[in-house]
Amino acid sequence: MPLAELTEALRRFRDERNWAQFHTLRNLIVSLNLEASEMLELTQWKNDAEMLALLDEPARREALADECADVLLYLLLIADTAGIDLATAAREKLGKNAEKYPVDKAWGSSRKYTELSDPDTPNRA
Repeated sequence: MPLAELTEALRRFRDERNWAQFHTLRNLIVSLNLEASEMLELTQWKNDAEMLALLDEPARREALADECADVLLYLLLIADTAGIDLATAAREKLGKNAEKYPVDKAWGSSRKYTELSDPDTPNRA
């Protein structure tokens, strides 16, 4: 389902329940962070191998999918409330990131863009 259709379905869901009154920009941003924290909770005390194994367990995979969906739905509501076209914003941000992280300087590096041109900064990759 395209983002515009998903956003419209989400608006209908919200409006059918008279929840728009609670969906201020601030409340939506807080809720997004709470849902992201629930996703983080799924990873607490697990190493990378355990996280991959988690994906093999249907119930755990579904829990992760549910939290991903919650984050996406709140993000759509935030963008809708703020009048942000997410596809355009993401495309523009990707372009900005490409400028900040040119391949020849960022290849295989975990350095922040402000550290890429400093030869004295050790590569954390």
